[in-house]
Amino acid sequence: MSDTDPTVANRRPIAARGLASMQRIAARLARSGVTPNAISVASIVFAAAGAAALLWLPSPWGAWACALGIQLRLLCNLFDGMVAIEGRRQTATGALYNEVPDRIADSLLLVALGVAAGQPWLGWLGALLAALTAYVRTLGGALGQAQDFRGPLAKQQRMAVMTAACVLAPLELWLWQSRWSLLLAAALIAAGSALTCLTRLRAIAQRLETAA
Repeated sequence: MSDTDPTVANRRPIAARGLASMQRIAARLARSGVTPNAISVASIVFAAAGAAALLWLPSPWGAWACALGIQLRLLCNLFDGMVAIEGRRQTATGALYNEVPDRIADSLLLVALGVAAGQPWLGWLGALLAALTAYVRTLGGALGQAQDFRGPLAKQQRMAVMTAACVLAPLELWLWQSRWSLLLAAALIAAGSALTCLTRLRAIAQRLETAA
């Protein structure tokens, strides 16, 4: 999820939000007139560029460019919320831009990961399960609960795993002519996302039972 949710209590906890450097950049973006919704859409552009680089650029540049695209996507997810809330630039459609670009960006990157690893079905499965983690989270919110961002493989952790794989894959290919790092990352993301769905569902159920 991005961070444009107007309810501060429901924002994803991100340590970088408290860094002075990030606050200065967010303040400059807010003063520049860039809207938080435009920043959210930019995350799709960076994700698409990273996915395309992973699939179509030669090693090592494709994988490393993908790692950069992932980080730029995550920065968009950080700054859209900071501009919206700290910069007081929230919009009526912010809730939509809060969720939809993230789901598209996740899918683009995870499907590309599966294809690059030689197992397209695993990428599609990871993308489906990643979207399901967000569905479960927002379901809890629809039931009147605070949105639950717990892992073990929430968005930041998924993207950290994929970034590490993209950084390591060219080195692995050069040393051993194999692509196990990409395959392992795709499998870990799918399995971890499934477990994240279960942990969030369990927490929602427990809170409902406690409130009954």
